[in-house]
Amino acid sequence: MTNLTTTSDFESKITLAITGASGSLYALRLLECLVAANYQVYVLISSAARVVLDTEVGLKLPSNPEKASQVLIDKYQAKPEQITVFGKEQWFSPVASGSAAPKQMVVCPCSTGTLAAISQGMSDNLIERAADVVIKERGQLIMVPRETPFSTIHLANMHSLSQMGVTIMPAAPGFYHNPTSINDLIDFMVGRMLDHLGIEQTMMPRWGYSK
Repeated sequence: MTNLTTTSDFESKITLAITGASGSLYALRLLECLVAANYQVYVLISSAARVVLDTEVGLKLPSNPEKASQVLIDKYQAKPEQITVFGKEQWFSPVASGSAAPKQMVVCPCSTGTLAAISQGMSDNLIERAADVVIKERGQLIMVPRETPFSTIHLANMHSLSQMGVTIMPAAPGFYHNPTSINDLIDFMVGRMLDHLGIEQTMMPRWGYSK
């Protein structure tokens, strides 16, 4: 008897890229929600992101993609193969090909370096290539930059990407829901991401409605 799952066991597929900007808690909460929504998630993690994850939340992910996948599967009690981590030069992974990549991708948090590379179509690593694929295939790309203030260069890159149909969603949580914890602020942003992805969520109250 096998414990293997197939693509048909999942609601859909999505790519989540985590880069070296501050805000790794946004990415981990989003991953948790995607797993709960029964999405199959392809996770791309930059070298800088691994440092930030360790610094901000004490999560030490192995450099080996298979071991990193298992750590995240165990952490979120995901199904086998529900979370797959790919290395930055695994060019034969599904996310590198327009015929196999998920139609939805989130870069969260997004460093301004990654922002610049994607806006120019650099494709020097798997994160940049995966984003390039989603753009060229007319899929849905959401980028969550976390920087302040934004320079003219950052704004120009965001403007360029927005004109291509990319959703630019800076990590700028609101306060009208009267947050009482950091988790409330994280959920505000993650809730907005889920809204744009078309995934049902109840973590953030709608405007004009109380919790």
